[in-house]
Amino acid sequence: MQRIVPAGYEADFALWAESQAAALRDGRFADLDLPNLSEEIDALGRRDRRELRSRLTTLSVHLLKLLYQPERASGSWRGTIVEQATRIGELLEDSPSLLQHVAAFTDSAYGNARRQAAAETGLPIETFPEQRTPLFDRAFALAMGRPVE
Repeated sequence: MQRIVPAGYEADFALWAESQAAALRDGRFADLDLPNLSEEIDALGRRDRRELRSRLTTLSVHLLKLLYQPERASGSWRGTIVEQATRIGELLEDSPSLLQHVAAFTDSAYGNARRQAAAETGLPIETFPEQRTPLFDRAFALAMGRPVE
């Protein structure tokens, strides 16, 4: 028997989401649009991973700018560092399973941040080491409110 997609998914996502939540709360499992519901739940996990990578990149860009152009440091740069570290902390608090991805995501974010920092500062990309340095890692730990080794 072929399932019929409840009205709303294609035409009105908010209505569809509300009806799916109500069906779950009420235990009306036969009313669930399982294919679309599972796709949306998968998308939520991917969204959180993308957000973590994005915030790690933004944090890394500003740390690199601060480390390699300290004379140009601004309150805005420092504010962005605090903001990104705060949001990363909140994201990890809400989804602790993302902690397992932080090391790998920080490595890939660093590569992206290196290119972006070069573009924003006008410094040659070679100014920024290809791999994270102990100095960068200490700055990162401080920004995240972790003890520095």
